[in-house]
This record gives sequence, structure tokens and C-alpha cells, in this order.
Amino acid sequence: MNEAGASAREAENLLGDFLRAHRARITPEEAGIASYGVRRVPGLRREELAQLGGVSANYYTRLEQGEAMNPSASILGALARALRLDEDATIYLHSIAGTSHPDATRQDADESEAGTTLAFDRIVDHLPGTATVTLSQTNDVLSYTPLAYELFFKHLPTGQEPWNTYRLLFTDPYTRDLYRNWSEEASLAVASLRFHAASHPHDPAVRELVGELSVVSSEFARLWAEHPVRRCTRGSKLLMHPEFGDIDLEYQILHAPDGDGRRILIHTAVPETPAADVFQMLGA
Repeated sequence: MNEAGASAREAENLLGDFLRAHRARITPEEAGIASYGVRRVPGLRREELAQLGGVSANYYTRLEQGEAMNPSASILGALARALRLDEDATIYLHSIAGTSHPDATRQDADESEAGTTLAFDRIVDHLPGTATVTLSQTNDVLSYTPLAYELFFKHLPTGQEPWNTYRLLFTDPYTRDLYRNWSEEASLAVASLRFHAASHPHDPAVRELVGELSVVSSEFARLWAEHPVRRCTRGSKLLMHPEFGDIDLEYQILHAPDGDGRRILIHTAVPETPAADVFQMLGA
């Protein structure tokens, strides 16, 4: 199947692909049911998940095959519980199925209330002591602080922006070597892209980026096929900088209040750590 065909198929049955991928991850033992017969594939059978979700095996099969449309929020909630989905994956499931989820509505409202009247991609001008990057829906770098440039982009020629952090992570050797645990960073990046892509399922930029990276990076293609989902809000970045050595950063992500997919990624250093010394030196 060519790239266009694969993208069209995923767009047509994104819900079924997601359910199938997560069904394969749960064993009967984890689900608390008895296992019987020879299993040709890992995970739960369709009829087993249907039973756990409180729906008929026929209905679940049609749902997974893209033949049953508009499942109710209660059915999706039951399937999410049966699949042991976390909050991010549950919100994603509701999103691709076209149903509302109370947590998603609450989070969007919280972000709107926390919005600012400043131009979103210029907020970085007010954060000179941080390594901050403004990102588009597809992680094009819209703006950045000098500290962010020194830590993440100094090897790149200026004037050729916007750089894309997904492309850099999967195709740029320098960026790959920058992360002490690249595999974890790559998995998190794909999970985040999955979550945000659900909000704009027909965005050609998202589909083009996924298609491109699936071709040029077998690691991206493998991770994307696993359907990981995570709404990234905060955490840590463990860098192995070629000039400054090991640096541990904390990060937090702010989402644009208008919900267009833009995000601000703010990296900070814990006081009295090697990272804080690097930030002080570069800031000076």
C-alpha cells in the first residue's frame, strides 16, 4: 500500500485501528478473564473485549471494522475502562469517535481562562531566563529564546526556519544524540502527536508530516502503528549536550487558549544544579 493509500485508510478507520492496537496490549490475565484455546494473536479477542465493555460481539466487531458509526459516550467509556486507558488516551478515544468527554471540556476551559492577551508566539520575549520554544500544531518552531537556541538548535543554520522538532528528533543525528534516553523521548513525541492530531484529523499538514516521517524513519512508523497517546503538560528532559555535558531540565507546556494547537514549551533549571550553572553562563 502506498503512502497516500495508507493515510486514507487510517483517516477512514482511526477508531478501529486504535481499538485494535490497544486490544492487542492486554492479556486475558490482566483483564481478569480465563484464557482458552490457542491464541494466534496477542492480547484479547474481540468477543472478550466486547464482554468486558458490555456490548455484543457483533457490535464491537462492526465498531472495530468501521461499520458501526457514532458510538455513544457511555459505550466508549466502558471500552476505555476495559482497555485500561489512562485519561489522555480516553480523551483521545472520545475525540476520534466524535463524542465529548467532560475532562477534555474542563481542560479546554481551564486553558481559556488562563489565556493571555499577548501574541502567543511572542510570549518567549518575556521569558529570557528560560529555554522556551513556541510550537505549531505539527511542532514547527515558531519562536525561541536565546537559551533554547544555544541548547537545541545551535547546530542548525539560521534563516532556514521553521525547524520542526519531530523531524529533528527522528532524522537529525545531533538531536538524537542530545537526549540521554532517546527512545523514551521519541515515544513521548509520537504519543503527543497522536493526541494533538485527534483535534485536527483532516489537517493536511498533520497527515503530510506523519506520511513523511513514516517513510524516512522506520522507528517513527513502528511507534505510530502502536497508537500511543499522551497529552504532555510537564516533565523532565535529560540532555547530553556536546558542550555542557549532562543537563537535567524541567519542562512545562502551555496550550494556546484558542485551541489551534500551538503550544509553548518552557524549559527551566532547578536552582543549584549543573543546568542552573549553564543557564546562568549562557544568560550572561
